[in-house]
Amino acid sequence: MGDIMATSRIATGDRIIDPMIALANCSTRDRILVAGSKSIEMMIELHRRGYVGAASSGNCGRPAAQYDFALVDWRRRSLPDLETTLDWLGKFLRPRGVLVVWVDAQKPSANQSLRASLEKRGYIIEQATVHECGCALSARTQQDTPLKRAA
Repeated sequence: MGDIMATSRIATGDRIIDPMIALANCSTRDRILVAGSKSIEMMIELHRRGYVGAASSGNCGRPAAQYDFALVDWRRRSLPDLETTLDWLGKFLRPRGVLVVWVDAQKPSANQSLRASLEKRGYIIEQATVHECGCALSARTQQDTPLKRAA
């Protein structure tokens, strides 16, 4: 029985949660919105780890800029389909909110497309990581970057 549970946990995205949390730099007190095909499983795993403010895109309420972070697991899905999700997520994030998008390992041109899509929506890429399970970008809205505030 333990082997089945361990296999299930890995299959639901457990391997990407730690790198996503590290990229987001979120704490257990933050409000986190999780999106993607395994969002409920990821939300449950975050709760198990003490992130009680985590919500799945299926139970996140109406958009009111109420979340500090959005973690998006977009593996095995097309980048064009991500466009609609990014527009929708932007309404849930606070002005200082951070968006972390995890995708499959991509060709350089696909990574550039993801970067361009985020920048088109007003995000600045802060960090990126490559992992055996794919790659991820961490981005923040341009309106709240230190450079913009200083100007």
